[in-house]
Formats: sequence, structure tokens, C-alpha cells
Amino acid sequence: MTTNSDQNIFSLKGKTALVTGASRGLGQSIAVGFAQAGADVICCSSRVGGTDETAALIEQLGRKAYCLAADLSQPEAVRSLVIQAYEKVSTIDVLVNNGGTIARHPAVDFPLDEWNKVIDVNLNSVFLLCQLVGKKMLENKQGKIINIASMLSFQGGITVPAYTASKHGVVGITKALANEWAADNVQVNAIAPGYFRTDNTKALQANPERNKDIEKRIPAGKWGEPSQIVGAVTFLATQASDYVNGHVLAVDGGWLAR
Repeated sequence: MTTNSDQNIFSLKGKTALVTGASRGLGQSIAVGFAQAGADVICCSSRVGGTDETAALIEQLGRKAYCLAADLSQPEAVRSLVIQAYEKVSTIDVLVNNGGTIARHPAVDFPLDEWNKVIDVNLNSVFLLCQLVGKKMLENKQGKIINIASMLSFQGGITVPAYTASKHGVVGITKALANEWAADNVQVNAIAPGYFRTDNTKALQANPERNKDIEKRIPAGKWGEPSQIVGAVTFLATQASDYVNGHVLAVDGGWLAR
């Protein structure tokens, strides 16, 4: 895409984004950050009313917000979510697959039903949303897909085998789709957050020994705050990243470098 000095390549003005898991934490920060960059945002959570607070923050910025709810563990609910989204907007320019879940059990005792739910929410819904929204992007010859990976896309973790498997899979999906869709001007990338203060990490934060070990390893010396992911995600959502594809961007305070 040709640029000139009058264009802000980090702007999302005139764009519409769909963000799953937008009720709190990283998802809420991403949705509001997109609005700050000029986008209207479709905010999705697992329950009706879950993104009301996020929508209010977006509307305070003068942007449009749409609230949808879907159980990402159910394929039909995911399909319905996309149908509802396109009933509200004509185009989705940016898709952020942030919605996820986690279950903690020793691998030897990990319940199969919980394994299946984590894989359904964290991996299967990501592929299905990419497929459904990506089809429209391919028709339009433009689009940005950002999948939220994890440090456990690279490492094994402890007592979270399903989560680890799902996040390894997210990286694989990201690279596979980038290979197929790059020629049609659809960029598919991933963000791998480090240790951020969110609901998913409350158990780790509350464990004095694990918390100390984590902070000791992070070169920055502290957990990340949800607002600190916004810049990286906005970069991948904008024209600034038009030649970035199939990449996994770690936002981790230096965790992987140690």
C-alpha cells in the first residue's frame, strides 16, 4: 500500500475491529486501544452484558461499540457470532482472537472434559473465526488477523497441558494461514503476551513462591499491565505492519530473552 507524509500508518480511522474476550484484562485494553486509534469495535464476551463497560469506554472516545455474546466452546455459537457481527457492520477489517480459558490440574489427573473445553475455546474457535471472517477479508483483498498466543506457545508450563497444547496450536494456525492468505493482502500474526496481571494469572500471582520466581526471571522485574499490550497489537492491526506476516511477537518484558 502506498503511503505519503499526510497519512498516519498507525491509524485505524475508518476501520472496524472484532475483539473476542473483550470484557476485561487484555481484551478490554485492546478494544479500547483500537478505539483510541480511530476504530469502531465489536466487543465479544461469553455472557450477555459482559462487554458493557468496554463499550462505554469506547463510546466515550467518540467511536461506535457493538456488544455481542457467544460461548466459544460451541461451533454454532461462533458461527452465529459472525453472522450477528455482519448484521451490524458491512466489513470487519481487524479480527483479534483473544477469548480464552485455562484449567489447572496435574497432567496425570487432567479431566478429559476440561481438556476438550480448553481446546474448543482456545484453538477450535480461533480457527473457525479466522475461517469465517478471513473468507470475507480474502474477498475484499485486505484484512488483519491477530491471534493471542502465550509464553506457553514456546514452553510447557506446569499443570496446564491443555492450555499449552492450545497455544502451541494457535501459533501453528497463524503461520499456516499466513502462508495461504498473504498473497491476497491478508496479514495473519500473533501476539505472545508474557506474564500480565489478568484474571487468568490470578492463581500465579497469589502463589508467593511462583510469583517470586516469575518476577525474578523477567528482565523488567515486574508483571505487565494490560495497557502495555496495546501498542504491539495496534501495530499489527494497522498499515504499519502490511509486510509482517506469520510472525509471533512476544510482549514479555524480556522473559524469552533470559
